[in-house]
Amino acid sequence: MSFAAFCRYALLLRHLTTRSRLVASLPLLLVGWALLGGAQSAAAQETPYFVTYSHHLEEPGNLEIELSSIYGTQKQGNDFIAPWVEFEYGAKAWWTTEFYLDWQGTFRDSALFTGFRWENRFRPLMGEHWINPVLYVEYENTNGADKTMIEVVGFDSQADHAVPNSVAQQEHQHELETKLILSSDYKGWNISENFIGEKNLGHDPWEFGYAVGVSRPLRLAATADSCNFCRENFLVGAEIYGGLGTSWNATLSGTSHYIAPMVGWQLPSGASFRISPGFGLNDDSHRFILRWGLSYEIDGFGHRVRSLFR
Repeated sequence: MSFAAFCRYALLLRHLTTRSRLVASLPLLLVGWALLGGAQSAAAQETPYFVTYSHHLEEPGNLEIELSSIYGTQKQGNDFIAPWVEFEYGAKAWWTTEFYLDWQGTFRDSALFTGFRWENRFRPLMGEHWINPVLYVEYENTNGADKTMIEVVGFDSQADHAVPNSVAQQEHQHELETKLILSSDYKGWNISENFIGEKNLGHDPWEFGYAVGVSRPLRLAATADSCNFCRENFLVGAEIYGGLGTSWNATLSGTSHYIAPMVGWQLPSGASFRISPGFGLNDDSHRFILRWGLSYEIDGFGHRVRSLFR
């Protein structure tokens, strides 16, 4: 990203937080409290994916707070920044629930809050298996201006994001999203495949998509002493994802597809960072996107909250 683009990004974030100050202040305060040591943390087993899900769920009773964003170049329109915040809680060893808040800001247009999502992941088989299945269900209440691209389904394309915000936000989307997640760990490698089905709760057909991710830490064996820059704290990988048409027309033609290498850095303190440049593979895709994220895990959050009411 050029210096000029970075300056525009900073101004957009300022405008975004001004327009949505009451909503945005809560996640920022929580992350700041965690980073300042307001809670003890524990490093969970992570994968650096942004779109693909693995079978690793949140530890029971732990809360992970994550701030992520995507920068996208736009053909026949204005580039954009779309941040989101996630609150991921380990309800049970077999059940993780997560709540999202989405925003976006488009250069030379406007910035706005675009909606929320509530997802649940269920692991029917505990223990490690050659293939570990996970069932995923999510409810989405967003508007047509949402540009987070947390998944790509149906005939989603870069042209959808060229619509002015004043027009796109008039479209209200109430959707059910399901995923079959298949994931395996083998000699330090994680290989995950996601099959996505999304249904507008109106009369639209089912939209399908896919995501595949592969990742591995730079070193498997941990060093005796805790350190921030040890190779086992760094993960590298890549994911490929895109749309598969609809139940009326299942196809690869006219859909968008992306490939994205990634790097993750997980600190012993519980904080982790991820970054992933993505590249469109056809004319229906954005030419370039950049994702990044910061997360922090609070160990024993559920127990701490329950203890307040005893």
